[in-house]
Amino acid sequence: MLALLMGACGATNAGDAGGAGDADGSAEESFSIGIAQPVAHPSLDATREGFKEAFEEAGVEVDWEEQNAQGDASTEATIAAQLAGGGHDLIATIATSQSQQVATATQGGDTPVLFMVITDPEAAGLVDSWEEPGGHMTGTSDLNPVDDQLELITRVDPSVETVGILYASGETNSQVQVDLAEEAAEEQGLDLRTATVTNSAEVQQGVESLDGVDALWIPTDNVVVSALESVVQFSQQRQIPLFSADADSVERGAVATYGVDHHAIGRQSGQMALRILLDGEDPAVMPVETAEDHELHVNPEAAESMGLEIPAEILESADVVVGEG
Repeated sequence: MLALLMGACGATNAGDAGGAGDADGSAEESFSIGIAQPVAHPSLDATREGFKEAFEEAGVEVDWEEQNAQGDASTEATIAAQLAGGGHDLIATIATSQSQQVATATQGGDTPVLFMVITDPEAAGLVDSWEEPGGHMTGTSDLNPVDDQLELITRVDPSVETVGILYASGETNSQVQVDLAEEAAEEQGLDLRTATVTNSAEVQQGVESLDGVDALWIPTDNVVVSALESVVQFSQQRQIPLFSADADSVERGAVATYGVDHHAIGRQSGQMALRILLDGEDPAVMPVETAEDHELHVNPEAAESMGLEIPAEILESADVVVGEG
């Protein structure tokens, strides 16, 4: 059986937290927070660390219980039930599937839940609406600019006519992005081919079914991104440029994206959680927040390995060029 724990651990910089309280004359605050994560990969890990950093910066002591399902759906449900009964002051959830499990496990309770990086929390059934969540859950969305990302593909390679998309059929967030991609593709005159998988073991076979497209685009899909190396290898072997929806995948071998800074949105999520815990704000009326900025990330070495050269004007306008600095 897959291990549940990433490890329940004590607060970071607990001594610093007390010092911050003494400096402004306020009473020291201490909370118990559970974090539920469905799988380990750089974007989700960065989100988690950014969330915790917000508490460190605020000088708030926290007893953290961090759990990771390692990509197993049944383990997600077990984690949700365990955290729901753990007596925490707040539960933080990362990504759609794990958030849905926690929503079910905490239904009817009064423990606030702060979800992070949910593409469309309303479509996922987590809130009544973006503006008025209406229950015990609120949080942040990492909805990415899909239309700009598809346009970026043709700016990098104007010869692209057909784009292949690989995603997990069970991820609501991915279906939302694919729907947006279909709308954008119609406007931009692109043809889309899609393939779905149910778990990371199917990613290799799934991407091979897209052989023959001019380019690949991967949404912020936890299943596919957790096995990104096999997609990168396929793209290199077949000389089909790979583009992504998240910046961390560019670091790992995709060509380019307009992406969300997941560490920053984690900190933004942590600040929302602090308002719930310290200021008594009600999640039911706290609007879902989105990422404040999108950055252009490019990877010239990855592009070269896939038979492509990134145009100079795109390199010059990039916020992050992988391999520089």
